[in-house]
Amino acid sequence: MHKVRDVMTRTVITAGEAETFRELAARMLDHHVSALPVMDADGQVVGVVSEADLLVKEAAMADSSLWGSSLRGRRGTMATAELARDLMTGPAVTIGPDAGVAEAARLMTARRVKRLPVVDSGGRLLGIISRVDVLSVFRRPDQEIRAEVADDVALRQFGIHPDRLQVKVQAGIVTVAGELASHAAAVQLIRAIRHVEGVVNVRSQLTFPAGEPAGAPEPPG
Repeated sequence: MHKVRDVMTRTVITAGEAETFRELAARMLDHHVSALPVMDADGQVVGVVSEADLLVKEAAMADSSLWGSSLRGRRGTMATAELARDLMTGPAVTIGPDAGVAEAARLMTARRVKRLPVVDSGGRLLGIISRVDVLSVFRRPDQEIRAEVADDVALRQFGIHPDRLQVKVQAGIVTVAGELASHAAAVQLIRAIRHVEGVVNVRSQLTFPAGEPAGAPEPPG
């Protein structure tokens, strides 16, 4: 299973808390990045400032000019923000290098962020992982996916001998056929296959003694 350290970008362009709007914008343009982890004086990641944050500042300034001093909340604060510490989104949502790529994807989705600074146990910045990095696992060859499904999942996790299961993988879509002991066993197997890295979808042709196909709707997960 791929870990965050396997796909993260190790060379990270950062910013200090006291850097100005103009400095931040110039750095993003010069290095062709869309966001910068913001570091405090102790080298800890305290937030992330992105293109979106800078655009919010610009929009807030325009609204402030139009409506005077009536802006409140974040838009009012952003209208007068000048430094990275005021422009950034914080505290930073971070992840460790040994976390799974799937965990990174879940965290990005749950916290609605496009990237995660990767830090060690002491909070030291090691890299950054983005949505593009997470999606890179879907380039995994079909034969590797099939081997993991047949050997690691079916045989080692569930004790299902290869002779009892037919596994085909095309473009990341796993088709699995064979007869299992129960519908519950089939559902558990399908769920485990879905968590294999690079799997786009699972198509079940599984049956069991009662004859009911396991491809019928089952709880998500």
